[in-house]
Amino acid sequence: MNELLDAAAERGLAGGREAHRAALAATLDRLRSDCRAGTARELDEGFWQEVDDRLQVLPAMRLREALNATGVVLHTNLGRAPWAPEAIAAAQAASGAAVLEVDPQSGRRGRRERAVSALLAEITGAEAGLAVNNNAAALTLAVAALARGRSCVLARTEMVEIGGAYRMPEVVRSAGARLIEIGTTNRVHLRDYAAALEDPDVGCVLRVHRSNFELHGFTGEPEAHEIAQLCRERGVPLVYDLGSGVLRGAGLPGAEEEPSVAAALQAGCDLVTFSGDKLLGGPQAGLIVGPKPLVEKLRSDMLTRSLRLDKTLLAALEATLSLHALGEEHALARVPALRQLALGVDELAPRAEALATALVAAGVSARVIETAGRVGSGAAPIRDLEGRGVLVEPPAGVEIDAFARALRMGRPGVFARVQDGGVVLDLRTIDPQRDAELQALVIAAAKRA
Repeated sequence: MNELLDAAAERGLAGGREAHRAALAATLDRLRSDCRAGTARELDEGFWQEVDDRLQVLPAMRLREALNATGVVLHTNLGRAPWAPEAIAAAQAASGAAVLEVDPQSGRRGRRERAVSALLAEITGAEAGLAVNNNAAALTLAVAALARGRSCVLARTEMVEIGGAYRMPEVVRSAGARLIEIGTTNRVHLRDYAAALEDPDVGCVLRVHRSNFELHGFTGEPEAHEIAQLCRERGVPLVYDLGSGVLRGAGLPGAEEEPSVAAALQAGCDLVTFSGDKLLGGPQAGLIVGPKPLVEKLRSDMLTRSLRLDKTLLAALEATLSLHALGEEHALARVPALRQLALGVDELAPRAEALATALVAAGVSARVIETAGRVGSGAAPIRDLEGRGVLVEPPAGVEIDAFARALRMGRPGVFARVQDGGVVLDLRTIDPQRDAELQALVIAAAKRA
């Protein structure tokens, strides 16, 4: 494959290395299929024409490959977490016929997310798990299954809005529940929860992690274990929406203060919801863990079928969870988003020096600068990630916006920050194996601009 990728680059085929890899893999699959059927095939010009034909589809696509040079690891507009190689391979393997809703032992129908559910339970220590298509869906499902036609308690300190005007009060109402607001915008007390739970119509209590902002000053709220104990005494389930998806509380730079799934369960929260494409580092998914009876109640709800994951996402999610099941150290080494978060200046500085030197040699004005990256997707909203990058100035007579546009319109497009009269390429969010490709794209954009 590496030899074929080099040959594709030498031929000047459309698209970047990942596009070439996908087109080559698909064409090789067809070649092998023909050979198995008795038709001789070779890696000749006909093979390369088929690869090129596949690549010609890509330039017309709006959803296409990009290089994230913004320094924001979980960039929502660029698809959040990059997938691990194992997740990519698993999704590709499941793209055709797949063992999805069938038990291979008996040949009878099975449950599509059985493997993912088992892994969620194993990794988090919960009794059961469930996966749906994103965390918004997971939270909506939890509230609907527990409090549809009843009431849901939510503190005013946690009535957050995330991207796309997605607001917690509207989520509760869309799930068919009535909202009981307690406390004030800066303080909520345990007695506020106790007073709300006097209402026998309450179906659940909802806690929401304030992932995209922080409260300071005259503030206060009960600990999760205090609310959980109160809910247990009243026989009302407590749902905690974590969002970010830190499993065990690994010491990731920028995410040290993020609440973990394990800690939430240990505190006594009944159901915990979190994202698959944030600090878990996998595909888009909404994950729910908790006691088996409650999880089964959600699984049997009429919404679950509408919110289920497709086979390729399930395969990628299973592969990502399997990496986490091997331990935190293994996950940090294999999951790209976690690896990017852990990068230090000592690793980024030599790459920045090499890139700047190569660009200057090609006639592009560039220099190494300190960078301040971010976790992204609402996690650790005020924490910077110290790094190194390259400030590239546009060619003489070219406006900075025009240069940035030329970078974005490349194949693949390069997305970076505009600051200090230039474009900043933060190498934290660039795979080291693609530094040379980034260099070529910057030079090409400077010429086009």
